[in-house]
Amino acid sequence: MKKFFLYFLLAGCFAMGTNICDAQAKKRTVKKRTTAKRTTNTKTKVSINPSKDTAVVVAPPKIDSLPIPVVKKSLRSNDAIERNLVKDRIPLPYEHLREDDAVYREKVWREIDIREKMNLPFRYSANEDNGNQRFISILMKAIQDGPDNGGVTVFDAVDDRFTTPMTVAQVAEKISGGAVQVPIYDSLANITGYKTVTAEVNLDSFYKFHIKEEVIFDKESSRLFWRILGIAPVKNVITSQGVDLGPAELFWVYYPDMRPIFSKFEVYNGKNFGARMSWEELFESRFFYGRIIKSTLDNPYDRLLSEYGGLKDNKILQLLEGETIKDRIFNYEQNLWSY
Repeated sequence: MKKFFLYFLLAGCFAMGTNICDAQAKKRTVKKRTTAKRTTNTKTKVSINPSKDTAVVVAPPKIDSLPIPVVKKSLRSNDAIERNLVKDRIPLPYEHLREDDAVYREKVWREIDIREKMNLPFRYSANEDNGNQRFISILMKAIQDGPDNGGVTVFDAVDDRFTTPMTVAQVAEKISGGAVQVPIYDSLANITGYKTVTAEVNLDSFYKFHIKEEVIFDKESSRLFWRILGIAPVKNVITSQGVDLGPAELFWVYYPDMRPIFSKFEVYNGKNFGARMSWEELFESRFFYGRIIKSTLDNPYDRLLSEYGGLKDNKILQLLEGETIKDRIFNYEQNLWSY
């Protein structure tokens, strides 16, 4: 009887243990299924693969520097004499002109073509310790430094009254023509994407400059003054389709701001390398040639000479009209004197 009771007790314990194991197995199975469902939903929401045929467009890089040649400085003295005068040069202040004494005033715009023989120093491309000696390189270096580091402020060419300042990035984009998107092809000639490239800038392509100046006759000193107001580089604008839009001004630089910088750069002299003047002395002494392209003299419509009737397609007549304007200004001063 006792053995039968023990067998019965052992069978009951075994049945209870089996039920507990089955219950735990069911709980584990439910948890695994729930985890699997959550993982599937997460993968469905996140993993969205684009089609292989979709073209990827890369954002254009930010251009914040001008194409200035990098020039290494000499580790030894590059001259047989010590040259400290260039570093200490300061332009002489302008003579004060009273408004009441200015009995004659005219504004004149000139175009300097550095391919002409008298303007060849503008193309001098040697490297010195203060950088590349091209005139356009001197302008770009002053713009790159900015007004806070001894440079200048550059103004947009929307007008020639110095109204809209430009950043270095805007100047760099205007000089290079901006970024252009070029397609990328695979081995099967299919477009797989686009890359943004910027055209290389050739500094020798800047061979024209516009100068805005004012001529004033001062009755107190009885002489004629020529005061340069601004300088603008000119470049032929060509679209991405190859259409030539003609020459256009890129930006304007206020000349009085550039005088301290010009006084520290010397002009090339092929006859005597020891008798070199500064760029500030060249402009003030007017050792350059520029043909007149616009004047306020007898110009009520504020037009360029190329926009005059009968002069638009004739460069020779435009040149002769500019010489006529120069003669009128010269004759005004001469007619004030009696001999």
